[in-house]
Amino acid sequence: MVRLRPSGAWLGRRRSPRIAVRVAPGETHRDASGLVPATGTAAMDRRRPWLFAVFLFVFGDAIALQSRGALLASFESTFGVSEGVLGLVAPAGTVGFVLAVLAVGFLAGRLDARRTMLVAIAGTVACLLALAGAPGYWLLLFALFGQGTAGGVFRGVDRAVLSHLYPTRRGRVFALYSVAWALGAVAGPLVATGAVRVTDWRATYLLLAVWFLPVAALVARLEVPDDVGAERALSTADLRRLLGRPAILGAVAAMALTGGIEGAIFTWLPYYAGTFFDRTLANAALSAFLLAYVPGRLLCTWLIERVPYLALAGAVALVSVPTLAVAFGGTTGYPMLAATIAAGVLVSGLFPTLSSYGIDVEPAYSGPVNALTTGATYLGLAVVPTAMGAVAEARNIAVAMWTPAILAVALVGVIGLTHLAAESPGVRGPAAAE
Repeated sequence: MVRLRPSGAWLGRRRSPRIAVRVAPGETHRDASGLVPATGTAAMDRRRPWLFAVFLFVFGDAIALQSRGALLASFESTFGVSEGVLGLVAPAGTVGFVLAVLAVGFLAGRLDARRTMLVAIAGTVACLLALAGAPGYWLLLFALFGQGTAGGVFRGVDRAVLSHLYPTRRGRVFALYSVAWALGAVAGPLVATGAVRVTDWRATYLLLAVWFLPVAALVARLEVPDDVGAERALSTADLRRLLGRPAILGAVAAMALTGGIEGAIFTWLPYYAGTFFDRTLANAALSAFLLAYVPGRLLCTWLIERVPYLALAGAVALVSVPTLAVAFGGTTGYPMLAATIAAGVLVSGLFPTLSSYGIDVEPAYSGPVNALTTGATYLGLAVVPTAMGAVAEARNIAVAMWTPAILAVALVGVIGLTHLAAESPGVRGPAAAE
């Protein structure tokens, strides 16, 4: 059967409708709607610069995010603030991100994606320069809020763009997206540590501002492939329907817990490790955790097309429980570093698997679903470290570091309930669904 599909005008230019053909099972890859987009070498060549631009932004954004934990001690010494107030670094950089990614994601079907990305990059550069020159702690927090907001604008559309550019390889592309993020995350603490050693923590943000300039130049020159499917505009009724689906609600809850686990470790691991290592080695502990994300997500790239999403995420979460307990509750010193690396390999697979599951459930609304799942992740990133700061001030940081293992237990339960309640509990990656 032949069917017309709306054009991808939301990416930056209007085009005529494209034709997609419904095929019998087993004939070829297809997305969850059952439609196979017309593709060609020229179209693929025009897709790659989009992929490259998104990966470059995500890499730099990850450096900015992961440098925060490594710079907490520098913020403390520069501005003379307590542990509880230091805990505000995470929400300051995340609240604006969550609000922006939700707003932009819900409007993705009505926005010019390329122009939206350019505005986001310009805002990111401006806020990074403000961070580098912040004269006081509260102004630093305000600049972090702005930088998070700008990043949220970009991230509100980037995965939706990739979802439509690569509808038959969505899970694999999202896993590679996560690898790009992981590489930036590994570099973040190292860049921060190098800046502190050579000059000052403010140099971290100056270097990042320079990084995003060529990204802006690349996005400004992007062309839109002719065979990209449209993102549907979201109505209030559509949103109600999405939020009424157990699969979507389960994905959002699981992503919030995943964000909490990652936020706890990203923000407090260097500080915790500093209780028994010097600062350089303490920051290296976070780098070791994040370095484990690279092989972990490369493995996820292979598994995600072969194992059902929820089965993969559930198995990873289950094994993560004892691993996180040993890493941050049962050991110190070098045994803790070894357990931390193992935890990184496991935790790294949760975000790409769960986010791919959510978008594969509703591929026509990639922007809104991406907004919900990404917003939930960063809500966890903001709330959990703040709560841990309060626990650390009331008790001590060792008690607070049990949080990741506790959240992993809750995650196992959420994934199990989602599998039981969702209309399509066995949603798989494209290859697995053949």
